[in-house]
Amino acid sequence: MVSRVRPPATTPSGSIAVARQRARVARPSRIWVEGIHDAELIEKIWGDDLRSVGVVVEPLDGADDLERAVRAFDPQPHRRLAILLDHLVEGTKEWHIGRRIDHPDVLVVGHPFVDVWAAVRPTVIGASAWPEIPKGTDWKRGICAAFGAQDPPSFWRALLGRVTTWTDLDTSLITAVEQMIDFVTIEDTLADQA
Repeated sequence: MVSRVRPPATTPSGSIAVARQRARVARPSRIWVEGIHDAELIEKIWGDDLRSVGVVVEPLDGADDLERAVRAFDPQPHRRLAILLDHLVEGTKEWHIGRRIDHPDVLVVGHPFVDVWAAVRPTVIGASAWPEIPKGTDWKRGICAAFGAQDPPSFWRALLGRVTTWTDLDTSLITAVEQMIDFVTIEDTLADQA
């Protein structure tokens, strides 16, 4: 009789799942994202991992006042800050905002998409590509019109409901989130190496 070894269970992010693991007390370091949809998507895919390392994700409601928010947070080596920006492409408003943040305990990363919705692979909703939305048209409303959706909240709920694992996301978002988690948990890595 051949014994079959079951592969370990994994989290939606692809990490090995730890059965009955309690959430770690939140550390002072934080991950900031531009909005609630970014936070919900990260929670859906990396939530188990973040709870196990005690990292809290907080939405900013946009990045326009990011410099002031970073100063108020007062980053320090034991209190690091990782920030995810949408549309982090050279020359964009977000790119200029991110460049003004220059602190050794702050990491600014992002993805190239106008909105985190587009970091979800369009195949998740049966499309081969996200439609081009004309400049001057609200991107989310344009997407809803292109797909015949009633409104952005309804479309987002449907889109998020179809995301199940990291494979449903664009590599740029996966890379950015993994970099942020590593950055705010660096003291664990250093302790392991000691």
